[in-house]
Amino acid sequence: MSVIPYQVTEEDKRRFQEDGYWISPKLLDDDTIARLREAHERIWNSKYDGFGLPMHHFTMPANPHALRKFDNGWWINDEVHSVVTDRNLGHMAAELLNEDSIRLWHDQVIYKPGTNGQETSAGNVGWHQDYGYWRVSSTTNMVTVWIALQDTDLNNGGMMTILGSHKWGAVEGSDTFFEQDMGKLRAKFATRDWVEEPCILKAGQASFHHALTFHGSGTNYSSDPRLSVVAHLMPGDTYFREVRQRHDNLKLLGARPQPGMRFDREEYFPTLYTR
Repeated sequence: MSVIPYQVTEEDKRRFQEDGYWISPKLLDDDTIARLREAHERIWNSKYDGFGLPMHHFTMPANPHALRKFDNGWWINDEVHSVVTDRNLGHMAAELLNEDSIRLWHDQVIYKPGTNGQETSAGNVGWHQDYGYWRVSSTTNMVTVWIALQDTDLNNGGMMTILGSHKWGAVEGSDTFFEQDMGKLRAKFATRDWVEEPCILKAGQASFHHALTFHGSGTNYSSDPRLSVVAHLMPGDTYFREVRQRHDNLKLLGARPQPGMRFDREEYFPTLYTR
């Protein structure tokens, strides 16, 4: 399995720099999409490849409409590994971020259950900045690659971005992924122009959004789950900076990480691309 190569254009870069996100052409063929959908089922049923263990133990939520999220699926699933460490993803990220090398920060495997038309906030992803969780990293110049495994729009809980919000800088208290009251979060963060734009994707397309871009998602009204695989990517020279916040990736630097240590251990932060 591999990501279909694509040469990022100057117009693509302009859109990313202006809007804070960019939607790619189709990057996965139909066979790869099918295999990643099967990988979802294996992960949620604790069927792992190899002999390693996941970073976190996953427990099925009691609410059937609640979001399921698994970090570092690449550790225990070969199909996820193949995609989130693919050189072509790294090349596109390097072009958009104007960086010479790209590493994997971590991945996510996300499952949003369908409600078959039922109104519920249980599967909402609150308005947030990814960097709100990543402040231990030395740069905000990071990107999330959100890959759709089915056609995705607002009807099945597709992501929405706030246009240009990456220009606001790192906003205090933006680590609100798990807060589900979208209106309350909008009132909290909409101190500037707040323009919501849906990310409408065909299966196999990806949204590349900047680590400072506010985004979130609402209810999946369809009868089928919304499945995605997500690669969070960083420049190759990113290092640990001292802040109040902590992140589980610090554990991967050793028992007593020190500020200035680079997130460059290949077994945990593999290099996807170097110019």
